[in-house]
Amino acid sequence: MLAYGMNVLKELDCKKIKKVMTSRVEVIDYCKKNRIKFEKVDNQLLNKLTKENHQGVIIDIYEYDYYTLKDIEGDFVVILDHLEDPHNFGAIIRTCAAAGIKSIIIPKDRSVKVTDVAIKTSVGTINYVKIVMVSNISDTINKLKTMGYFIYAADMDGTNYSLVDYSGKKALIIGNEGKGISKIIKENSDFLISIPIDKKVESLNASVAAGILIYKMVEKNDR
Repeated sequence: MLAYGMNVLKELDCKKIKKVMTSRVEVIDYCKKNRIKFEKVDNQLLNKLTKENHQGVIIDIYEYDYYTLKDIEGDFVVILDHLEDPHNFGAIIRTCAAAGIKSIIIPKDRSVKVTDVAIKTSVGTINYVKIVMVSNISDTINKLKTMGYFIYAADMDGTNYSLVDYSGKKALIIGNEGKGISKIIKENSDFLISIPIDKKVESLNASVAAGILIYKMVEKNDR
């Protein structure tokens, strides 16, 4: 798997990097200092390898090793119900890392995965968040409940998110970009929460909605 950019390189765990290909002297110096294998190449080759904005740095990394439910960490986890856009995924990873959330749950099938685009969008912060892959979101919700988590699902028809108490262990569910959260997931959730928006706007981007809700839930929990 390939990742791109100097900021991503600095955030990634050096042990997960196979090799760095770069045209930049400062990157070579960084690799030498951190004992990372590298190859000096020109931008023409880098441009052939990817159409992404690589900034003169392409990182060949090992495939992501997903975690299991046994590896869940923290009193606040985020669940993505069949999210599809890797840009949204990467942005949510970055928000979770910034907010101190250590675990994100995704389903095995029909869902976004850890890709080069997700890593690039997360600016390497995937190193600070465990991506947990599960076979079934509904079963996972039930297991989380037995572990003491209260389940909040983001839904247009839910209660205003600013009026809800988020104390205790909790999980926030963000739905698919087009379909939202599936019916069975809504039924298994403890509470539906929504972000009031102007009638002229159909809906918020999934990663934007996640950011708003995550920080409100963290704020409420800190009080």
